[in-house]
Amino acid sequence: MLRISTSTIFDTNVSAMNQQQASLLHTQMEVSSGKRIMTPADDPAGAAQAIEVSQSDATNTQFTTNRNAAKASLSLSEGVLQSVTTLIQNIQTTAVSAGNGTLNNTDRQTMATSLQGQLDQLIGLANSKDGSGNYLFAGSQGNTQPFVTTSAGVQYQGDTGQHLIQVASSRQMVSNANGSDLFMNVKNGNGSFVTSANSSNTGSGVISQGNLAVPPPTAAQQGNTYQLTFKITNGVSTYTVTGTDASGVPLPATSLPAANQPYTSGQSINFNGLQFDIQGTPASGDTFTVAPSTTTSLFKTIQNLISTLNTPVPPGNPAASATFTQQLDAAMNGLDQGLNKVLTGRATIGSNLSELDTLQSTGDALGLQYQTTLSQLQNVDFNKAISQLSQQQLGLQAAMQSFKTVSSLSLFNYM
Repeated sequence: MLRISTSTIFDTNVSAMNQQQASLLHTQMEVSSGKRIMTPADDPAGAAQAIEVSQSDATNTQFTTNRNAAKASLSLSEGVLQSVTTLIQNIQTTAVSAGNGTLNNTDRQTMATSLQGQLDQLIGLANSKDGSGNYLFAGSQGNTQPFVTTSAGVQYQGDTGQHLIQVASSRQMVSNANGSDLFMNVKNGNGSFVTSANSSNTGSGVISQGNLAVPPPTAAQQGNTYQLTFKITNGVSTYTVTGTDASGVPLPATSLPAANQPYTSGQSINFNGLQFDIQGTPASGDTFTVAPSTTTSLFKTIQNLISTLNTPVPPGNPAASATFTQQLDAAMNGLDQGLNKVLTGRATIGSNLSELDTLQSTGDALGLQYQTTLSQLQNVDFNKAISQLSQQQLGLQAAMQSFKTVSSLSLFNYM
């Protein structure tokens, strides 16, 4: 017969009760904390998966923060550009009003004074800052004032750098608008070519800004510069077109309209994909130029308009009136191009804001999914845990009671 010593009975029972107490304590901690996994040892696979999901959730939370920052910056820029749009439209209204033939030099100079104030306002808007004191349109030079007025006009001191923000795992977004592109690199003329009248013209001819004809110019023609020279013979007005290519080499006569084309005021002039007209009566020897568009600043366009309105137009001087009309037309066309630039910038910002809203909705849904998965991995099932706690408590009580009974057994009780 196997003999069991008293010490073995005590050691075995104490060890069993310690294990039951440890299990009971662990279940109590689960219930009190609401967490099923207290240490990785509780569920190594589940703990590893929970860490991975937690890291993904933290990354998604950071993307949410980044998206909010990008949205705040873009919304602020869009608000400023909305004010710029309204300001340009007001200046356009003034320019149209300046063409009223009943106005005198004093009236136009009063308009010029008003425009100077609006130009200063535009410069102020272009130098707007965000909530952190950084300039919105300075590129990556946020601490540098981008637009400065000098003797040579408004100069840009920022750069073309972009603020890129990671708004999703595979998407970076530009959170700033380029001030140089918005305000400084505006195409003059109609965006493809620019027309002008020679300052020494003595007639009343005014050339329109024109547009591209169909078919448009070929690639070889796009860099060409043309000059129309007028001649009056026996009361008949004609013009001859000459030109140079992008390198300054004279164009062959075969690529140009025949010499001495008959002129009729307002009649469309078409050649090499260009289309425009000339109104009025050019004098013999007057010249007009058609050249490829270049870039200018919106500020310079407005300053030129101010200078035009401040320049007196002598009454009864057709040449002076034609020069004024030509310069006014050029300014209004420049304002159109500047407004298009700003509207294009706003459209880009609007597209980015719309994308951010979509990404935010996706991110919110993903965050909810991560939290649900973490809850399934980590959170305790209270019904199961409480039932288990009661069972363990009952088992421990039974072990204690049985141990008490066994430990009191002795042969001397029966002698």
